[in-house]
Amino acid sequence: MTAAAHTQPGSGARFEWGLAGAAELSRVCAVLVVVDVLSFTTAVEVAVGRGTRVHPFPWGEQAAEYARRIGAVAAVGRRSVVPEQPWSLSPAALAAAPAVRELVLPSPNGSAISAAASATGLPVVAACLRNARAVGRWLHRQGYGTTHAPIGVVAAGERWPDTSLRPAVEDQLGAAYVLDALSRVPGGLSVEAALALAALASTPDVPAAVRGSVSGRELAEGGFAADVEMAVQVNVSDVVPVLRNDVFSAA
Repeated sequence: MTAAAHTQPGSGARFEWGLAGAAELSRVCAVLVVVDVLSFTTAVEVAVGRGTRVHPFPWGEQAAEYARRIGAVAAVGRRSVVPEQPWSLSPAALAAAPAVRELVLPSPNGSAISAAASATGLPVVAACLRNARAVGRWLHRQGYGTTHAPIGVVAAGERWPDTSLRPAVEDQLGAAYVLDALSRVPGGLSVEAALALAALASTPDVPAAVRGSVSGRELAEGGFAADVEMAVQVNVSDVVPVLRNDVFSAA
């Protein structure tokens, strides 16, 4: 198989997994859509909907230093939230915390993918179950989805302990909702995108599937069921966060 085939040529909407998949599609697509339902892109949708500009950042302790440098607030881990530092990757915590103008939001998956894609100069859209239809409509209005301006949809996935990619049910379903909104793009769907979309047909109750998934159960059992409940709300938001110049803001 040639390297060119990996980019799913000849289609208007394409689908891949993880950081490596995003890097491949970034070479040929006009826009990238990142889906990390639990919880980065859901957190971005919530924060941007409250007027916050979100700076994605790879997971690590350097986020606080970067935030100080640009005059922003740095989000902390879910379990590190205190009254003086209520901002975290938790969508529920972000919804309850005071709104800030600038927020640095690190995560090991969706944030790292978004930051890497932004470095290529591509616009990057944060999509989740909450805003999938709105994202699809915005992409249509911008003229994306032709063979000359293809859309790359990337399911972030999770990580195994050895850091290898673990495909995640919630991200495939989130991507499927975006692809459903793109099913009539002029360039059509690649085989990979069409098969990702097919997940919806076999999942009659998407919120229940996400709640029962490994990631959903892990969060709920860890005391963050409220994050799962926010994330499983389908098409309730018109917010379309677009990453340009290293910051997500409303389209």
